[in-house]
Amino acid sequence: MLKYLTIFFLYILISNSNADIKNKVIENLINTNNLDFKFEQNINGKIENGNCTVEYPKKIFCEYARSNNKILVSNGRSLVIKTRTSYYRYPLEKTPLNLILDKNYLIDKIKSLNERIIDNNLVNFTIIEKDNEIEIFFNNETYDLIGWQNTDIYQNFNITFLSSIRKNRILPKNLFKIPSQN
Repeated sequence: MLKYLTIFFLYILISNSNADIKNKVIENLINTNNLDFKFEQNINGKIENGNCTVEYPKKIFCEYARSNNKILVSNGRSLVIKTRTSYYRYPLEKTPLNLILDKNYLIDKIKSLNERIIDNNLVNFTIIEKDNEIEIFFNNETYDLIGWQNTDIYQNFNITFLSSIRKNRILPKNLFKIPSQN
Protein backbone atom coordinates (compact mmCIF):
# COMPACT_ATOMS: atom_id res chain seq x y z
CA MET A 1 0.00 0.00 0.00
CA LEU A 2 2.85 2.38 0.85
CA LYS A 3 4.36 1.70 -2.58
CA TYR A 4 1.14 2.83 -4.31
CA LEU A 5 0.86 5.96 -2.18
CA THR A 6 4.47 6.88 -3.01
CA ILE A 7 3.82 6.43 -6.74
CA PHE A 8 0.62 8.48 -6.46
CA PHE A 9 2.40 11.36 -4.68
CA LEU A 10 5.26 11.31 -7.20
CA TYR A 11 2.70 11.52 -10.00
CA ILE A 12 1.03 14.50 -8.28
CA LEU A 13 4.40 16.26 -7.83
CA ILE A 14 5.39 15.73 -11.46
CA SER A 15 1.97 16.82 -12.71
CA ASN A 16 2.06 19.95 -10.55
CA SER A 17 5.59 20.87 -11.63
CA ASN A 18 4.63 20.46 -15.30
CA ALA A 19 1.47 22.53 -14.74
CA ASP A 20 3.68 25.13 -13.05
CA ILE A 21 5.96 25.21 -16.10
CA LYS A 22 3.00 25.63 -18.44
CA ASN A 23 1.62 28.46 -16.27
CA LYS A 24 5.01 30.21 -16.25
CA VAL A 25 5.24 29.99 -20.06
CA ILE A 26 1.73 31.47 -20.33
CA GLU A 27 2.50 34.21 -17.79
CA ASN A 28 5.68 35.12 -19.65
CA LEU A 29 3.77 35.37 -22.94
CA ILE A 30 1.09 37.53 -21.32
CA ASN A 31 3.77 39.92 -20.05
CA THR A 32 5.61 40.15 -23.38
CA ASN A 33 4.51 42.94 -25.73
CA ASN A 34 7.49 42.72 -28.06
CA LEU A 35 10.84 41.04 -28.34
CA ASP A 36 13.95 41.26 -30.44
CA PHE A 37 16.47 38.53 -30.99
CA LYS A 38 19.14 37.02 -33.16
CA PHE A 39 18.00 34.03 -35.18
CA GLU A 40 19.36 31.10 -37.09
CA GLN A 41 17.01 29.55 -39.60
CA ASN A 42 17.51 26.22 -41.35
CA ILE A 43 15.24 25.65 -44.34
CA ASN A 44 15.89 22.25 -45.92
CA GLY A 45 19.57 22.50 -44.96
CA LYS A 46 20.11 26.10 -46.10
CA ILE A 47 21.13 28.13 -43.05
CA GLU A 48 20.50 31.87 -42.76
CA ASN A 49 20.75 34.17 -39.76
CA GLY A 50 20.08 37.72 -38.74
CA ASN A 51 18.07 39.85 -36.32
CA CYS A 52 14.32 40.13 -35.79
CA THR A 53 11.87 42.22 -33.86
CA VAL A 54 8.39 40.93 -33.04
CA GLU A 55 5.52 43.04 -31.77
CA TYR A 56 2.39 41.22 -30.75
CA PRO A 57 0.02 40.66 -32.38
CA LYS A 58 1.41 39.41 -35.69
CA LYS A 59 4.12 41.95 -36.53
CA ILE A 60 7.69 41.03 -37.38
CA PHE A 61 10.71 42.68 -38.97
CA CYS A 62 13.80 40.62 -39.79
CA GLU A 63 17.07 41.58 -41.42
CA TYR A 64 19.14 38.73 -42.73
CA ALA A 65 22.94 38.82 -42.41
CA ARG A 66 25.18 38.41 -45.45
CA SER A 67 22.38 38.24 -47.99
CA ASN A 68 20.99 40.40 -50.78
CA ASN A 69 19.69 42.93 -48.25
CA LYS A 70 16.99 40.38 -47.46
CA ILE A 71 14.24 41.49 -45.10
CA LEU A 72 11.04 39.86 -43.91
CA VAL A 73 8.24 42.15 -42.71
CA SER A 74 4.71 41.60 -41.48
CA ASN A 75 2.38 44.45 -40.57
CA GLY A 76 -0.14 42.01 -39.09
CA ARG A 77 -1.98 41.44 -42.37
CA SER A 78 0.64 40.88 -45.09
CA LEU A 79 4.02 39.21 -45.09
CA VAL A 80 6.72 40.50 -47.45
CA ILE A 81 10.09 38.94 -48.20
CA LYS A 82 12.26 41.37 -50.12
CA THR A 83 15.80 41.12 -51.45
CA ARG A 84 17.75 43.31 -53.84
CA THR A 85 16.36 41.28 -56.77
CA SER A 86 13.03 39.83 -55.61
CA TYR A 87 9.82 40.78 -53.83
CA TYR A 88 7.23 38.32 -52.49
CA ARG A 89 4.01 39.32 -50.75
CA TYR A 90 1.67 36.86 -49.03
CA PRO A 91 -1.46 37.14 -46.93
CA LEU A 92 -0.13 36.51 -43.41
CA GLU A 93 -3.06 34.20 -42.68
CA LYS A 94 -1.75 31.75 -45.30
CA THR A 95 1.56 31.29 -43.44
CA PRO A 96 2.52 29.52 -40.20
CA LEU A 97 3.79 32.88 -38.88
CA ASN A 98 0.15 33.92 -38.58
CA LEU A 99 -0.12 31.49 -35.65
CA ILE A 100 3.42 31.85 -34.27
CA LEU A 101 3.11 35.67 -34.06
CA ASP A 102 -0.29 35.61 -32.34
CA LYS A 103 0.45 35.36 -28.62
CA ASN A 104 -3.25 35.13 -27.67
CA TYR A 105 -3.62 32.15 -29.99
CA LEU A 106 -0.47 30.59 -28.51
CA ILE A 107 -1.72 31.13 -24.96
CA ASP A 108 -5.11 29.56 -25.74
CA LYS A 109 -3.48 26.57 -27.43
CA ILE A 110 -0.86 26.05 -24.71
CA LYS A 111 -3.60 25.95 -22.06
CA SER A 112 -5.04 22.84 -23.70
CA LEU A 113 -1.78 21.13 -24.71
CA ASN A 114 0.61 18.85 -22.87
CA GLU A 115 4.17 20.06 -22.70
CA ARG A 116 7.27 17.97 -23.20
CA ILE A 117 10.48 18.74 -21.36
CA ILE A 118 13.49 18.11 -23.60
CA ASP A 119 16.96 17.66 -22.06
CA ASN A 120 15.79 19.56 -18.94
CA ASN A 121 16.21 22.90 -20.75
CA LEU A 122 13.47 23.10 -23.39
CA VAL A 123 9.70 23.14 -23.04
CA ASN A 124 7.97 21.98 -26.21
CA PHE A 125 4.35 22.28 -27.34
CA THR A 126 3.01 20.74 -30.55
CA ILE A 127 0.28 22.77 -32.22
CA ILE A 128 -1.80 21.18 -34.95
CA GLU A 129 -4.02 23.58 -36.82
CA LYS A 130 -5.73 22.54 -40.06
CA ASP A 131 -2.88 21.05 -42.10
CA ASN A 132 -0.13 22.78 -40.12
CA GLU A 133 1.96 21.18 -37.39
CA ILE A 134 4.09 23.67 -35.50
CA GLU A 135 6.53 22.77 -32.76
CA ILE A 136 7.05 25.72 -30.37
CA PHE A 137 10.01 25.76 -27.96
CA PHE A 138 10.51 27.75 -24.75
CA ASN A 139 13.48 28.01 -22.41
CA ASN A 140 12.82 25.95 -19.27
CA GLU A 141 14.41 28.60 -16.98
CA THR A 142 13.35 31.95 -18.49
CA TYR A 143 10.17 30.63 -20.21
CA ASP A 144 11.06 32.75 -23.26
CA LEU A 145 10.14 31.65 -26.76
CA ILE A 146 13.38 30.25 -28.22
CA GLY A 147 12.29 28.70 -31.49
CA TRP A 148 9.89 26.79 -33.67
CA GLN A 149 9.82 24.28 -36.45
CA ASN A 150 7.22 23.86 -39.14
CA THR A 151 6.66 23.31 -42.84
CA ASP A 152 6.35 26.57 -44.79
CA ILE A 153 3.96 27.46 -47.61
CA TYR A 154 6.33 25.84 -50.16
CA GLN A 155 6.45 22.60 -48.11
CA ASN A 156 10.00 23.34 -46.93
CA PHE A 157 10.95 22.11 -43.46
CA ASN A 158 11.88 25.18 -41.41
CA ILE A 159 13.69 25.26 -38.06
CA THR A 160 14.22 28.64 -36.38
CA PHE A 161 16.35 29.15 -33.25
CA LEU A 162 16.27 32.40 -31.25
CA SER A 163 19.07 33.82 -29.07
CA SER A 164 20.01 37.08 -27.32
CA ILE A 165 16.34 37.73 -26.57
CA ARG A 166 15.31 41.14 -25.24
CA LYS A 167 11.72 41.98 -24.30
CA ASN A 168 9.43 45.00 -24.06
CA ARG A 169 11.70 47.58 -25.64
CA ILE A 170 10.68 50.89 -27.20
CA LEU A 171 10.34 50.27 -30.95
CA PRO A 172 10.58 52.65 -33.91
CA LYS A 173 7.12 53.68 -35.18
CA ASN A 174 7.48 52.58 -38.82
CA LEU A 175 9.42 49.38 -38.21
CA PHE A 176 6.64 47.12 -39.48
CA LYS A 177 5.76 49.17 -42.55
CA ILE A 178 5.52 46.99 -45.67
CA PRO A 179 8.31 48.01 -48.07
CA SER A 180 7.50 49.03 -51.61
CA GLN A 181 8.23 46.65 -54.46
CA ASN A 182 10.62 48.88 -56.45
